[in-house]
Amino acid sequence: MSVSFSCPPPKGDSPARAQAKETIWRLAALAFGHPSRDLYAAITSGEFQAAFSAAWTDVTGAGWPKMPSSPDYDSFEAGYIRAFLHGVGGKPTAALLAGDHEHILAGLTRPVLMLNIAAFYRHFGLQAATSDEGRNDEPDHMASMFELMSVLCHLEARALREGKDASGYRRAQRDFLCRYLGPTLDAVAGLLRHHTVPLLDPTLMQLAQDLHGWAEAQIHELEARVGPFRDPDAPRADTSQTATPAQDLWG
Repeated sequence: MSVSFSCPPPKGDSPARAQAKETIWRLAALAFGHPSRDLYAAITSGEFQAAFSAAWTDVTGAGWPKMPSSPDYDSFEAGYIRAFLHGVGGKPTAALLAGDHEHILAGLTRPVLMLNIAAFYRHFGLQAATSDEGRNDEPDHMASMFELMSVLCHLEARALREGKDASGYRRAQRDFLCRYLGPTLDAVAGLLRHHTVPLLDPTLMQLAQDLHGWAEAQIHELEARVGPFRDPDAPRADTSQTATPAQDLWG
C-alpha cells in the first residue's frame, strides 16, 4: 500500500504544521540510520508508527498505516544491511548515499557533491561527520539529509511563532529537496520497487515510498510559496568549482 499525493494549494502558515514536518523528517532520519535495537522495539510496539502517523496526519490530513514488523532484531538488521549497505555482489540494492547515484552527481565528482551539500549544513550552523567518522553520517547520506530538513522545518516553525518571515527557510527546503534529497528518495524508492530485498522491514519499505511521494508534494507546495527552483549546481565548464549558498537567498 502506498499513499498517493496530489498538488493542492499551499496549506496554512501554521507553526504546528511546520513542527509536524520537522517530526516527520526527524523520525525518517532515525529510521534510515543504522538500525538499533531501540528502533526495532519502537517499530514492533507500534510506538514509532503512532508518532509518525500523528505528524503525518497534521501535515497531510491522512493517517499512516502500521505495517507488519520483522520477526526479530537480527532479521531487521539483516534486511537493512542487504538493502542499503551490502546486497548481492557486495553492493547495496538501493544506496542511501546521494553520491552513489550517477544522475545525482550530474557531472560532478562525489567529493565536490559532498562539499556542495555540506555548504547547506554550514550555512545553518550544522556540521556533518566525514567518512572516517562513520559512513552513515556523511553529508550525502539520506539520514543526514533528513536531519537537515528537520532543522530547516524547526527554523520555519520558530519564525512563524515569532511572526517573522519564514521564506528563507522555505527556499532552503525547496532547494535541498530539488537538488539533493528529492532525487535520492526517487532513486531509493524506485530501486526498492523494482528489486525484492529479503527481510527488509515493511515499515522501512513503506517509509521510502511515502516519503518519496511526500517530498514531491512538498516541492510543489514550496515552489507555490517562494517560487520555482533554479539549480545553482548545474554542470559548468569547470566542475571543480563548488557552489556556495548565497547569504541573501536563505536569509
